[in-house]
This record gives sequence, C-alpha cells and structure tokens, in this order.
Amino acid sequence: MDENVDGPIGDAFRRRGVDVLTIVEDGRSGLRPDCLVLNRAPELGRVLFTQDDDLLVEAARRQKTGETFLGVIFGPKGKHGASVYIDDLELIGTCEKPQDHLGKVTYLPL
Repeated sequence: MDENVDGPIGDAFRRRGVDVLTIVEDGRSGLRPDCLVLNRAPELGRVLFTQDDDLLVEAARRQKTGETFLGVIFGPKGKHGASVYIDDLELIGTCEKPQDHLGKVTYLPL
C-alpha cells in the first residue's frame, strides 16, 4: 500500500491475517516520483494498492508506452467506506496472484 491509503484499511487487513506492507514500513516513505513506487512493487512481488490519482497517471503512461508494471489497484478516497475496499482487496488477494495483474489497473469497488 502506498502512503496515500487510509490507515484503517491496512489495520483491518492485519486483523484478518492478510500480509500487508505499506511503503512506510518498507522504509520508502516519501518516495517520489510515482514511477519509483511502481518500480518497487515488483521487486517485492506485490501489487500496489493506492488512493492516489497521480499514481494512476503513471500507470496509464506505462500502459500507453508498453512499459511493464506489476499492477495497480485503485480505490478513490471518500467515495466508499473502508469496508468496501477491504472486502474487495481480500477477495483479490485470495483468488488472484500478483502476475494476474501485470500491466493492469483495477478499480474498486469491483
């Protein structure tokens, strides 16, 4: 999860026993530009969940140019409660592998 994700989402995952790593826990807080955030996710074998519109711009650029990235899951802030995102992310994490998201942007809610 990048640093723009609301804290209750990560906390709820941990209570459910889901393996979550935030960019802050990875020691990469404040990592800019967003291309570096997208580059870090595949190094860790993880899909990136964000609530940052700017990161979508970088993902779209990569899709347009054919530059690879492991995947982005996006849930806009303020549109839905955290529980909607938590349920959808848990479903994705249970049923899919990071490679299933190669070069994709998935928008929540599903």
